[in-house]
Amino acid sequence: MAIDPYRRVLALPGVRMLFMVAVVARIPMTATGIALTLHVVNGLHLGFAQAGLVGAANTIGVAVGSPVIGRFVDRRGLRPVMAVTTIVQLVFWTLAPWLPYGALLVSAFICGLFCMPVWGAVRQCLGAMIPPESTRTAFVMDSMLTEVSYMIGPALAVAAVTMFGSLATMTGLGVALVGAGVAIFSLNPPTRSHDEEAGAEPVARRAWLRGGLVALFGGVAALTFVLTATELAIVATLRSSGDTAWSGLVIGLWCGYSMFGGFVYGALSRGTSPLLLIGGLCALTVPVGLVGGGWWWLCLALIPSGVLCAPAMSSIVDAINKVVPAAVRGEAMGLHGTALTVGIAVAAPVAGAIVDNAGPSWAFASCGVIGLLAVLAAMTLARSSRARALALSQA
Repeated sequence: MAIDPYRRVLALPGVRMLFMVAVVARIPMTATGIALTLHVVNGLHLGFAQAGLVGAANTIGVAVGSPVIGRFVDRRGLRPVMAVTTIVQLVFWTLAPWLPYGALLVSAFICGLFCMPVWGAVRQCLGAMIPPESTRTAFVMDSMLTEVSYMIGPALAVAAVTMFGSLATMTGLGVALVGAGVAIFSLNPPTRSHDEEAGAEPVARRAWLRGGLVALFGGVAALTFVLTATELAIVATLRSSGDTAWSGLVIGLWCGYSMFGGFVYGALSRGTSPLLLIGGLCALTVPVGLVGGGWWWLCLALIPSGVLCAPAMSSIVDAINKVVPAAVRGEAMGLHGTALTVGIAVAAPVAGAIVDNAGPSWAFASCGVIGLLAVLAAMTLARSSRARALALSQA
């Protein structure tokens, strides 16, 4: 049956609890960006440009800090890292509502540097807890649950700011983040299996950070670039057609397509090349802007690319998990997080400029093509890296 692979994963010790803690912990993390934006606009009475700078500062901090935090998880374990990052989040979200803009900008960067490694740590722990033949299914489940967190978190933040104001929302968000950190600290899932722990020795970065892995990170950046650009183009398209009120439904259905595609992919007997999946998603995004006739046509046009989202995201995590040594899995997942963040950060200004100058339809097409070119470059790098490794092995 199609659900048998999922049953096998959920039957493993500790996996159900890890998934439950992960989805709850990620909800407040997905709400932080919109909460900061609305606080700057509504609480400090500044413009969206200033709010964007705060978000950018936080994003840059996350991109820089993720691999460093992952390296500490590899060397010191998960609990010490969760303790430090949770304390930093507590301090930031307690003080942030009262800070002037300049101090908020700096502290947002520091907060990003010490972002709790919920995303990477959960994937690292899944890699340790799940046998190799089931990791693809486990990472698909993780991607599906990530979609759930993104469907809840930002909407909850907007509702909270509307009802209670930005100050109360940011304070509540801080409490939720601390609760998430305490939950993961208490659960303390293993970051390495028993066999990996026994044979784990320090590995030089040059021994594992090679062209093939860099190509996968490039694919990650291309994927999040296209997904972020698509979300912005959806909102811009609906706004231009007077259907802004349907934005939540369209984006929600888009997430639903991803979850359906992930469910089907996780039940398959074998996977597909992650770069091929990402390339397919980019190519299928190009024609989305050609549809017309209302929001319902946009919902239909998003189906082909949408169903590839969770499979692409999960397959690339699975591929990274399989090619890096267990001793550096945390740092590798941190670099994966950096690649995710870079794609998101680049997409917003690029897609925004295209929307402003050429219209939202061209944002789908142009960003899809840019993503596809990036994937082709990653494939070329991966192919040359394999050829080089083969030549060295035969020398």
